[in-house]
Amino acid sequence: QVRLVESGGGLVQPGESLRLSCAVSGLTLGSYAVGWFRQAPGKDREGVSCINSDATNTYYHHSVKGRFTISRDNARNTVYLQMNSLKPEDTAVYYCAAGGLYGLGLSEMYYNYWGQGTQVTVSS
Repeated sequence: QVRLVESGGGLVQPGESLRLSCAVSGLTLGSYAVGWFRQAPGKDREGVSCINSDATNTYYHHSVKGRFTISRDNARNTVYLQMNSLKPEDTAVYYCAAGGLYGLGLSEMYYNYWGQGTQVTVSS
């Protein structure tokens, strides 16, 4: 059974940082791309960042470029999203997803397996 479990969310003030983790089990993570997505209240889910299976290629949504960094540790079956200089508009539930067998990108169409999400709230 494939499981993706996000952790590391919380309440922070603008300008602070968080590191999200996505722990994956039930598949060989090194064969899959992983994406981070987020959904704010009343909005559609959007792709934030993704990384290919061997970490040689990454993509970022324009709104987080330069502030967020995606990385992975295949030996630990974990993918990370380092989020710096957080803004109130980053407030959302953040999800990780595994897939990428047919391509790499920020569209949900590329991902087959999803976690349950972790809440990130940026507020003063």
